[in-house]
Amino acid sequence: MTDKHTNIILVGLMGAGKTTVGKLLARHLDKCFYDSDHELVRRNGVTIPVIFEVEGEAGFRRREEAVIDELSSLDNVVLATGGGAVLSAQTRALLKSRGTVVYLRGTVEELWQRTRHDRNRPLLQTADPKARLRELYTQRDPLYREVANVVIDTSRQNVNTLVRQLEQKLAGMPD
Repeated sequence: MTDKHTNIILVGLMGAGKTTVGKLLARHLDKCFYDSDHELVRRNGVTIPVIFEVEGEAGFRRREEAVIDELSSLDNVVLATGGGAVLSAQTRALLKSRGTVVYLRGTVEELWQRTRHDRNRPLLQTADPKARLRELYTQRDPLYREVANVVIDTSRQNVNTLVRQLEQKLAGMPD
């Protein structure tokens, strides 16, 4: 079992900055960085939209759960999870037990601005993607809060400021 405080696990909706913040945070803290979505693509040799198309969301979530289980069992990592990882009760329990969980929280408007041109977001390929993003926020925000040790607002802040804030919050946490 890993020491909870050696791993930092980032959760939040698509566009919250998990990958960008995670990479910089890992560099600052001398930890290895992993992104569960990137790892899924690498291991399967196809994009996430292709996995969704072939296996549906349920098939994708099973693959995601297995990858997060494996990556979160490593030591001294920063792990950026996919936006929907918290939908699984099993994954939520893993995240809480295997690291300090940070919820990167942005407003729906901010997240929309960051994701609106990204075609690799299968859940946003709808007639009204902004409304879909709002639905996802309503559904997932309570789950992110449930697992989070730290909640940090990503709206209108640059990544360096965010990482500094996060490092200060993490440094102040009890062991």
